[in-house]
Amino acid sequence: MNLIETIDGHRNRTDDVAHVYRESIMKYNELADKSDALASYLIEEYGNDKTPVIVYGHKQHEMLICFLACVKAGYAYIPIESSLPTERIKAIIEGSGAKTMFNIGNIEWNTNDLEILNTDAVKKIVMRYTDKKPDKKYCVKENDNFYIIYTSGSTGKPKGVQITLSCLTSFVKWGMKLCKIDNKHSHNIKILNQAPFSFDLSVMDLYIALASGSTLYSIDSKMIMNMRELFGYFKLSGINVWVSTPSFAEMCLADKSFSKDLLPGLDLFLFCGETLPNDCARKLLDRFSGARVVNLYGPTETTVAVTAIDINQEMCVSGNPLPMGYVKDECKIFIMNDNVMPDGEKGEIVITGNSVSPGYYRNEEMTAKSFGKKIVNGKEERFYRTGDIGYMEQGVLYFGGRKDSQIKLAGYRIEIEDIENNLRKIEIIKNAVVLPVFMDNKVRYLQAVILLKEEFNESEFEIGLIIKEQLRQLVPEYMVPRKIVIRDSLPMTVNGKIDRKKLVDDLG
Repeated sequence: MNLIETIDGHRNRTDDVAHVYRESIMKYNELADKSDALASYLIEEYGNDKTPVIVYGHKQHEMLICFLACVKAGYAYIPIESSLPTERIKAIIEGSGAKTMFNIGNIEWNTNDLEILNTDAVKKIVMRYTDKKPDKKYCVKENDNFYIIYTSGSTGKPKGVQITLSCLTSFVKWGMKLCKIDNKHSHNIKILNQAPFSFDLSVMDLYIALASGSTLYSIDSKMIMNMRELFGYFKLSGINVWVSTPSFAEMCLADKSFSKDLLPGLDLFLFCGETLPNDCARKLLDRFSGARVVNLYGPTETTVAVTAIDINQEMCVSGNPLPMGYVKDECKIFIMNDNVMPDGEKGEIVITGNSVSPGYYRNEEMTAKSFGKKIVNGKEERFYRTGDIGYMEQGVLYFGGRKDSQIKLAGYRIEIEDIENNLRKIEIIKNAVVLPVFMDNKVRYLQAVILLKEEFNESEFEIGLIIKEQLRQLVPEYMVPRKIVIRDSLPMTVNGKIDRKKLVDDLG
């Protein structure tokens, strides 16, 4: 599969819709023509520079146009969600060395180091370069980066995961097979896009939709905050394939109207990004009779997902956590301690194969810690040490938690140290510990235990509000702890480290 040519090939289906966002639609011929025009501009302006391009925004049509324009011109794109705080955006821009930003979210940004093109500028460029086609020799090649997604880093700075065209093609081929999408009827299929484009779960719905010629149906953050509006859009959507985190599905299931009556065409649920609770899967199977519920697993570093399995009612009521699934084609999973562990024995999940990233962008030190190469079946393959614990039984992967302080909350992968390091940047804070709060073996929210540099007259509640507001300037909203606890001291272990277990016990 030549992914870019496959997507462009749908331009001849002039009535087929590529993207729906609120009341606006974009057809495949418009996506192809406008991305061609914008790519032609990039080539003329920058040539074969290869520096990645920032694409900032939310769910607008122009986001998709910019993504494809970048790769047609030979540039990896870096998606940045418009809800991110300024400091986080600044850290990504500085870390990436980007020279250009498509400012679809129209953020106010003043810098001499970055050419910023807002939505109006992009539209004018497209008009100016209408009917121009980019030379295919510039298009990203198999081993070139297609996109770079920045994730939480333990140093307090986000790290950029490089995903090549080859990685993405491997995932999309497997994903289309998993979805059983018939290309002859794909123009009738609508696929839900819930996750922001800066979160790699969105890659699943975005590129399976575009590669198959289906319609991507985006919902945005404002809809999600207004259930009445959200369900109104669902009623009109005709969605067939649901892609989301389990947390979002659980939120929808809280309303009894979330059922086959609301979405009669919905026959496939795809879940990734966090643990799928048994009860959530059971309710979906009950309310959406005949629908498939598929559980997937995979870190950003291995291109969205590398395992999948259809969940049935028997699995849901077994009392055991749901399996993560069978390994995709072109990948292998090894369960490692000092050696490869046999079936049923726990160890670190190590993934090899075509889906594995080349490493972190401009970060050789972090790359060396997690990535490497090994011989598999006589062939050298990249591997990634996930830091996840798991075990295999009869070819099926089961998840067993994290080795380190990384957690999943509402589908987002978060390094606890990232939040702690940013809390310590706040002037009034002497030290900080962030603790995940678990319910039913799942992280429900975060709480922070804080040592202040001095005493204040304000109440603990008021100080907590001040800290949260300042932290929001440094990290995304989903990384801001729900609860702030002020302490005079922190318990220590005999090794002189903060005793997190005792803190958890003390807080109840």
